[in-house]
Amino acid sequence: MTTTETRPAPATEPPPRPGWGNWLVGLARRLWRQLTSMRTALVLLFLLAVASIPGSVLPQSNVAVEQVQNFYREHPTLAPWLAKVDGFNVFGSPWFAAIYLLLFTSLIGCVVPRLRDHYRAIRSRPPKAPARLDRLPHHAEVPDFDGDLSDVAAALRKRRWRVVVSDDSVSAEKGYLKETGNLVFHCSLLAVLVAVALGSWYGWHGNRILVTGKDSGFCNSLQQYDESKLGPRVDEGKLPPFCVTLDDFEASFQSSGQPKHFRASVTVEGDGPTHSSTFSVNDPLRLDGASLYLLGHGYAPILRYTDRFGKTQTKEGPFLSIDGMQTSTGAISFPDANVDPSTGKRDANLQMGFDGIYMPTAPAQAPFLRSDFPAENNPGLLLTAYRGNLGLDAGIPSSVYRLDQAQINTGRLKPVGEGKLLKPGESWTLDDGSTVQFVGTKKYIVLSVRHDPGQGIALVAAVLALGGLMGSLFGKRRRVFFRLTSPSPTSSSRLLEAGGLPRTDYPGFAEEFASTVAAVREKT
Repeated sequence: MTTTETRPAPATEPPPRPGWGNWLVGLARRLWRQLTSMRTALVLLFLLAVASIPGSVLPQSNVAVEQVQNFYREHPTLAPWLAKVDGFNVFGSPWFAAIYLLLFTSLIGCVVPRLRDHYRAIRSRPPKAPARLDRLPHHAEVPDFDGDLSDVAAALRKRRWRVVVSDDSVSAEKGYLKETGNLVFHCSLLAVLVAVALGSWYGWHGNRILVTGKDSGFCNSLQQYDESKLGPRVDEGKLPPFCVTLDDFEASFQSSGQPKHFRASVTVEGDGPTHSSTFSVNDPLRLDGASLYLLGHGYAPILRYTDRFGKTQTKEGPFLSIDGMQTSTGAISFPDANVDPSTGKRDANLQMGFDGIYMPTAPAQAPFLRSDFPAENNPGLLLTAYRGNLGLDAGIPSSVYRLDQAQINTGRLKPVGEGKLLKPGESWTLDDGSTVQFVGTKKYIVLSVRHDPGQGIALVAAVLALGGLMGSLFGKRRRVFFRLTSPSPTSSSRLLEAGGLPRTDYPGFAEEFASTVAAVREKT
């Protein structure tokens, strides 16, 4: 009798549970696949375009400081909220940079694998002809063909087909321009993003109101700009050394008040020998790697104030335009007025400030609030005089284009005369015997000085992107095959069979296929 020993089956251990490391790796792979998909790239490109809209609609502080200040005056409630979300610095905001970096990463993830695949496709040979050409979307036969496959190949090469000749057939392919153009377009977008990054890192800009006259010139230093910004990799001490003085500004207008022609004449020092130059709105002045752009213009009224002790001071102040007719608002302060000559002490409560509206062409009758034309046909300055503490001694930064409204609201600065319209040369006597005279005006320009090392790259990339887009839209991938057969072993005539296959949607392929077959037939 045989005894069979039964042993218990070994206990099977449960499969190990995936750890946090594997889960995180899997999550990262899924996120990367999603980020580098073409759909995500298109969504990010759309978001970047949408995010750029506020930068085009709202005034930007790095381009037009005076327009931002006007926006604050016109929308005192909305402007602070927009400033909190970088509405006046859209292209330098963190949220715009986040979209920008995600798009950059997504495009790289999309383009690099496609470049590799496209390179392999270009290097590969067209596939062999299928066994049944009559099953292709386009088919044709040429009976009694007198030539051979070399004649077919020659006819196709003449029509710019990539040709491969095998034992009994010819394969030809055309239309790589579509994918090439698509890749050139996407690579150009990457180049544009790189150019923007270069401009942000190594670029700098500054805005300045420049009044005519030798005493109002400026040199390329951050301290002399009204607003400026340096890239994080720019050394302030290495800015190009040059100085600019505005000699004259010419402006002409249409009868409707629309601008027709602007031209500024300047004297440049430091950029080689001292020389004179001119530039206009669409014709910037190039100086040692920097470009000077003419953004706007206006008028700077000149006031001569004689205080109660007979001391005379003359000052000028740029007034900022508030409409297309160059109606301008501004302020001119005299903090050193009414100094007692016997003691030499200044009373801070006897400082003078003048708030005004300047009209290049004042209306013929009241109300004198808006100019009728942007040229100085009938200049008028509507002044309001204030006496008191201007608030300049507190060390708190304030605008030079208006008086401190907080000082007026608290009564430290009180109006002593309102609504006096002065023409050039006219004077106004105040309650304490002091006088203010409207001497005239000087012209000024709003100047933007910029250096952008990525500008040339962006221009070339934009041209290439346009060319690539055209190639992507008009390029069509297609293949044709030809096979030479004999109806029977004893027959001397041969049959040339042709088949065509469009790889993309190409409504005109039937006509091209027929013309290609006709060209092969004529070759023989």
